[in-house]
Amino acid sequence: MDNAAPALTFRDAHDGDVDALVALVESAYRGDASRAGWTTEADILQGQRTDPEGVLAVIKSPDSRLLTVERDGRVVACCQLEHRGTHAYFGMFAVSPALQGIGLGKAVIAEAERRVREAWGVTEMHMTVISVREELIAWYERRGYRRTGRMTPFPYGDERFGVPLRDDLRFELLVKELG
Repeated sequence: MDNAAPALTFRDAHDGDVDALVALVESAYRGDASRAGWTTEADILQGQRTDPEGVLAVIKSPDSRLLTVERDGRVVACCQLEHRGTHAYFGMFAVSPALQGIGLGKAVIAEAERRVREAWGVTEMHMTVISVREELIAWYERRGYRRTGRMTPFPYGDERFGVPLRDDLRFELLVKELG
């Protein structure tokens, strides 16, 4: 009997993935289902994290790709990669709550970094993280990302980003040099 973990398949998302990707992102960040994992934002934000239009826009953008990860034919993780000149932007990162904590996120981010270096020749990966998400920021720091202290406001009043439960939310830029 083979005890090896099921193989992961990495590919760019297509239109037919939209519903599965929206469900994945929502399950990883919002509502009670997200509490099964450690990346939940349920205590700081309610409402949606993304929607079909937002996911489709990333898929269709000529400067972006939505890296989709399958295991046993099921979408289990994803991340947005956007080419922005000398750097790439990393966003919409989601791992199925049931599969968090087993190294899947590490594998996805490593593959994302490899792909942007090869495809676009970029020297840095940038991302923004809600600054109160200390545990998540620490996870990224262990992957080589550094806090910059550069903050941008949270879009209060724009429910496409969720309904804040706190009044101190803002985004911090994290950066990693890609070797």
